[in-house]
Amino acid sequence: MFPLRDDNPTILTPVVTIVLILANIAVWVYVQGMGLSMDVLADSVCRFGAIPAEITGLTGDYDGVDLGEGIPPCVFGGMTHGAMVTSMFLHGSWVHLITNMWFLWLFGNNIEDSMGHVRFIVFYLIVGVAAAGAHVYMTQDSPIPMVGASGAISGVMGAYLLLYPRIRVETLFIFVIILRIIRVPAWLVLMLWFGLQVLSGYMDPMATGGVAVWAHVGGFVAGVLLIKLFEDRSLTAERKRQMQVSGAG
Repeated sequence: MFPLRDDNPTILTPVVTIVLILANIAVWVYVQGMGLSMDVLADSVCRFGAIPAEITGLTGDYDGVDLGEGIPPCVFGGMTHGAMVTSMFLHGSWVHLITNMWFLWLFGNNIEDSMGHVRFIVFYLIVGVAAAGAHVYMTQDSPIPMVGASGAISGVMGAYLLLYPRIRVETLFIFVIILRIIRVPAWLVLMLWFGLQVLSGYMDPMATGGVAVWAHVGGFVAGVLLIKLFEDRSLTAERKRQMQVSGAG
């Protein structure tokens, strides 16, 4: 199931969510060259991506890693702990970027609306670092760089689950050749997604398939645990009042 839109009005203009989306796009264009050059893309990923083995110091006897045929090798010696922040603004492809930005817009505007602009940016960065930390912990000697905003966005999704579980989400349901748009509660979409991440993590614990599922899991859990600390109760109370008036949720 792929979420398309939700019935969740906002009070505040989602300034931070918009800025984060623009920042990710800017990094993709100006730092990563829009993926048009494999040399530029590989260099950005190696320099600013989070490499677990570098962060933990478990690089062993190797000083780099081959990223694949036709891709320049990734030589160690870039950022270490700082990469846990920079990595969340990098992406590996247009599809990777667009998918992440769609999820950030869909769920991020409502979470920003629940805590205000300043709290939201702090929350976003903390859950993003927590997500990267979870990935590093579970893949401590992996030499493969991790990039993407999905860990931080997973934290936003975890927060959404706790605050707005009954909000209806229009979802594209795909099964073999069947395509249908259905309206389901947010808790169903989010719990199915989270369950898939956990299952994928146990099936591929070292993330050899190229997806940092433990970052998704770690970010989601961090979002669930931290949302009540960051929530502005006056904003969420006003939002709930508006939803009751409009009949949403």
